[in-house]
Amino acid sequence: MIKFPMTLAGEQALKIELERLERIERPRIVAAISEARAHGDLKENAEYHAAKEQQGLVEARVRDIKEKLSNAQIIDITAIKNDGQIVFGATVTLLNIETEEEVTYQIVGQDEADLKHNKISISSPIARALIGKSLDSEVEVKTPGGVVYYEVIKVEYV
Repeated sequence: MIKFPMTLAGEQALKIELERLERIERPRIVAAISEARAHGDLKENAEYHAAKEQQGLVEARVRDIKEKLSNAQIIDITAIKNDGQIVFGATVTLLNIETEEEVTYQIVGQDEADLKHNKISISSPIARALIGKSLDSEVEVKTPGGVVYYEVIKVEYV
C-alpha cells in the first residue's frame, strides 16, 4: 500500500474534523431526518430530501478522512535534526533573485496545501525543485509563467 506524507498538524486537523462530523453533524442530521419523517409524505418532503442529501455528504467526507488517515505517513518535522536540508515539512524562506522579494513556504502533503497560509504541496513545482536543496542554494523553478530563480535564505523545522 502506498503511503502519502502528512504533517503532524495535518493529521490533527483531520482528526478534529472527523470528531466533529461523527459527534456533532451525524446526530444533528439524524434528528433532522426524524423530524422531517414526522411531517408525513416523504415523496414531496423537501426537508427530508435535504437532510438525506446532507447525510450522504457527511458520510462521504467521513469515509474520505478515514481513508486519508489510514494511508498517511505522519512526519513530525520537529523531531528531525535541522541540518539545513530541505525536506518534507520544512518551512523555507526564499529570495527571488530577480525581484528581491522574500517568500516563505511550508512543504506539506497534498491535502494540507493552502497557498493563503503559505503551505505548498509536496507535488508542486516549487516544492519538487526545493526538496534536497540546502541553505544558501540557488534553485531554478519551472513555472507556467517561465523559469524563476530563488536563493534559499532560511530553512526551519517547525
